[in-house]
Amino acid sequence: MKPHPRNLFKARLGKAQQIGFFATLGSPGLTELLAGTGFDWALVDTEHSPVEVPDVIEHLRAIEGAGIPALVRPAWNDMVLIKRILDQGAQTLLIPYVETAEEARAAVSFTRFPPGGVRGVSGASRAANYGLTPGYFAAVEAEICVIVQIETANALARIEEIASVDGVDAVFIGPSDLSASMGHLGNPLHPEVQGAIDDGFRRLKAIGKPIGYLSGNEEEFRRRLGQGVDFISFATDAVIARQAATSLLARLKG
Repeated sequence: MKPHPRNLFKARLGKAQQIGFFATLGSPGLTELLAGTGFDWALVDTEHSPVEVPDVIEHLRAIEGAGIPALVRPAWNDMVLIKRILDQGAQTLLIPYVETAEEARAAVSFTRFPPGGVRGVSGASRAANYGLTPGYFAAVEAEICVIVQIETANALARIEEIASVDGVDAVFIGPSDLSASMGHLGNPLHPEVQGAIDDGFRRLKAIGKPIGYLSGNEEEFRRRLGQGVDFISFATDAVIARQAATSLLARLKG
């Protein structure tokens, strides 16, 4: 029998910057490959991808086999989706489109068993090592990490209130949807959007809340590292594969 696994991603929050990637293509093989190249974490995305809840487990196995922490983004802030993903063994969740403190509190409650929350109870899930982990219920909640995603100007205006909800471990600012909400669809590098993100960073730093971010632009990526972002993704598996392939072909044809 093995003890309940420690959440290394959560343990490192606020102590070391962590660089990861989003797995969006639905290929556990590609996820496994990229997870083994030196990234600090990998996120299984079920919001903007063909990955369904039953597929998550294969991606978790691929990432865990590479020896790095796995994050999962549910398709929505939904009690049933979150319960099913947690039961497969996910420990860190990125909850999309959180607009208010009330929605953040709901997300946290979906990850906690009664009386602290409303998560349904299963002692024979993969998360519980199919009933083989002694003391699972005593250990599980300390290793759960809840990250809420700020994706609109309205949510950004409430960022301190949302970030201060008990049980919210970190805040992730999503530049793509934020830029759309500000009237700059497809242009997260617009100065107005970048200024709003900078302001969000400053406000989160002021209250000591760990910050997550995603950027597909190398210059901005480095700038966010310099600003002290706690965890950051360079885009997605699709972007990484596309850039690697086009770069290789350019060299071969060059």
